[in-house]
Amino acid sequence: MDILNTMVSCGHEQVAMYSDPESGLRGIIAIHDTTLGPSCGGTRMWPYATESDALADALRLSQAMTYKSAAAGLNLGGGKGVIIGDPRTDKTEALLRAWGRFVDTLGGRYLTTTDVGTTGRDLESVRQETRHVVGLDVTLGGSGDTSLMTGLGIYMGMRAGAAGVWGADSLRGRTVAMQGFGKVAGHTAEHLLADDAHVIAADISEAALDRARAMGVKVVGADDIYDVKCDIFAPCALGGVINSDTINRLRCRIVAGGANNQLATPEDGEELHRRGIIYAPDFLINAGGVINAAAEIGQPYNPERSRQQTERIYEQMSAVLTTSRKQEISTSRAANLLAETRLDSVRRMRQIWRG
Repeated sequence: MDILNTMVSCGHEQVAMYSDPESGLRGIIAIHDTTLGPSCGGTRMWPYATESDALADALRLSQAMTYKSAAAGLNLGGGKGVIIGDPRTDKTEALLRAWGRFVDTLGGRYLTTTDVGTTGRDLESVRQETRHVVGLDVTLGGSGDTSLMTGLGIYMGMRAGAAGVWGADSLRGRTVAMQGFGKVAGHTAEHLLADDAHVIAADISEAALDRARAMGVKVVGADDIYDVKCDIFAPCALGGVINSDTINRLRCRIVAGGANNQLATPEDGEELHRRGIIYAPDFLINAGGVINAAAEIGQPYNPERSRQQTERIYEQMSAVLTTSRKQEISTSRAANLLAETRLDSVRRMRQIWRG
């Protein structure tokens, strides 16, 4: 990968790499844009096949965080941390504290929290070495589990999408097919079931499927989920699952889920639009987690304030649908426009202030 040219083409400000031989840490932090404030994004620990794969993930996810925070109205930029390693076997206190020292070298340009492969308990170890951590347990003065608000935001995005397609935002009687049934999907399903929706789930984890069954959710095979006849298809696991192969199999009117980077390519968003399938852009509706974390920055955490701001995802998704309809563009382009307009306006304001 031509790192500098890739950074320039995608607008990244900084990429930092770190190694600590004693703990075995090998990590990368990508800072995409700090126009609105310090970059914020989770630390992901994953056994990447190559360093290039880890770097590509950090670059892609940090850019998505910029758009997520901008669209949500937060005064935060986009960043992401990745640790190369298996969280089941390679994670130690020494490694996490080394990661905290790495985060601290950036002087607050990057605020970290949890992501795939890391937990709130892990953050406690990271916090021993840096203050630039959000999402600690509420007993430690933090905002706690981000998956609760993430699930709420996805549900609000689904309701806004339903209003755009069927003229009413109730999901009563609607069928939602969830690909992946982790913590975020589980919290989303709680809202859906309370709204008398029908939920069908697939996951490669038998433990996750057991949780789904205990909630009264119907379970199907991991690959069969694409073919389920449903109203809403909800990708809640891996990225890139909406692609030229899977789009042909979808039998839904709305795609709305919690996974990051659901579209394999920008063209896949355009293809959904051509087929009349409403896409709820992932960075827009899964922003509840970063909204929750942002609620503790510079002030005591207030869960009600966090909930109110997360519920505004409904309004933001509605605005995207309106722009998509009026300008005859895809919802993915409309959501990008929402974020880019805010970023550009702040950049222009800063230029005026600087004379």
